[in-house]
Amino acid sequence: MCGRFTFVANPEEVMEEYQLELPFDFPVRYNIAPTQDILTIINDGERNRAGNMRWGLIPFWAKDKTIGNKMINARVETADEKPSFKRLMERRRCLILADSFYEWKKDGIGKRPMRIKVTDRQIFTFAGLWDRWKQGEEELVTCTILTKEANDFMSDIHHRMPVILPKSHEQDWLEFNLKNATDMKNFALSLPEEELEAYEVSQYVNNPRNDDEHCIKALTE
Repeated sequence: MCGRFTFVANPEEVMEEYQLELPFDFPVRYNIAPTQDILTIINDGERNRAGNMRWGLIPFWAKDKTIGNKMINARVETADEKPSFKRLMERRRCLILADSFYEWKKDGIGKRPMRIKVTDRQIFTFAGLWDRWKQGEEELVTCTILTKEANDFMSDIHHRMPVILPKSHEQDWLEFNLKNATDMKNFALSLPEEELEAYEVSQYVNNPRNDDEHCIKALTE
């Protein structure tokens, strides 16, 4: 799964790299947790647009918004079959921006938090799905991160990992036009692997209320 990540990039760099015409407002974050706002990019058919969404998908048909607390991730292997995700795989895909994510490695002592980065990219994106939920006067735009079976590198840390989009395939995922859900699942599963690196950080990051530079400091420093 993917339950915590970071985004400390400069907004101007993001606008230039992703060819965004409209500015956005997103603070530096060292410990982003579920139910919080995260920075995403969608395509409206004419251009890419950045904006904040709440992390934890609430399907448009949900009667209780707390369902989003349990839907921070979606398994890409079955997303084309699940009622909550199939329609979104076809028409509501998004990029979720990050510069690292955390995972907890189990050993004989307990769980050790690790920070994982893409080796040659300062900014990268997770493949995401989004939806718009409305009940009365309340309206929320929410999203989920797609996950898959861990690759060789990640399997030493955890058995699942987020779907990371290579730069050359981000726009393919984002395209506005309708796509078949199964085709998009196969596309996500066939993506070339990005090279990853990881280092251990302090258990300080375990508490989502902690959100400062200490979260990303290597434990050996």
